[in-house]
Amino acid sequence: MLYLVATPIGNLGDMTYRAVEVLKSVDLIASEDSRKTSVLLKHYDISKPQTALNNFNERKVVPKLIERMEKGESVALVTDAGTPGISDPGYLLTHAALQAGIEVQSIPGASAVIMALTLADLPLHSFTFKGFPPNKEGPRKRFIAMEAESAHTLVFYESPYRLLAFLNACLEVLGDRNAVVSNDLTKKFETHYRGKLSEIIEKLSTEKIRGEYVVSIEGLRKDKSKKKADSDH
Repeated sequence: MLYLVATPIGNLGDMTYRAVEVLKSVDLIASEDSRKTSVLLKHYDISKPQTALNNFNERKVVPKLIERMEKGESVALVTDAGTPGISDPGYLLTHAALQAGIEVQSIPGASAVIMALTLADLPLHSFTFKGFPPNKEGPRKRFIAMEAESAHTLVFYESPYRLLAFLNACLEVLGDRNAVVSNDLTKKFETHYRGKLSEIIEKLSTEKIRGEYVVSIEGLRKDKSKKKADSDH
């Protein structure tokens, strides 16, 4: 059995009872970073062996984990925060397990995407989650431009080192749309910057940028889409 166990995105209190029970029951925990996972395990008095599974070693580790599960062991996969496979390692192991006929269960929990959206004051009925944009300017702008005509709310992850560059690229490609930039979700200093992209950029330019960010941007409004269509004729 393979369990995909969602872990807290910041506040350790967001761990579910079921997730704790699963981690206590498995034979092995495959973790993105054993040091971070150890803090979580200690908090819930869980004592289980760990093995590292991350973006650098997963192709080497996945076959070994499959072999162990085929022999009857159960493995729980956890990442540093949130659900395995969502902008984190997890897909390769899940795919390999399913191909090998191993049962896979997902243990749900906190989600930065959903939390940010519910607090964004933007339409929630449909959205497009894009994950992390490319690091370089050209690919980044092309990545954003793919959704320029989308009416759906757009959701991105971004690191503190590239946040301003990304927001400026969004302003250039998408125009000055309404947006929300969420930082340190579920933590003590959780913060949300709401307003036009230009206003958020101005605000963040005067602050120390650190932590992880979720950026939510409104989709193309019907009135703007119609104006663009009219201008194209």
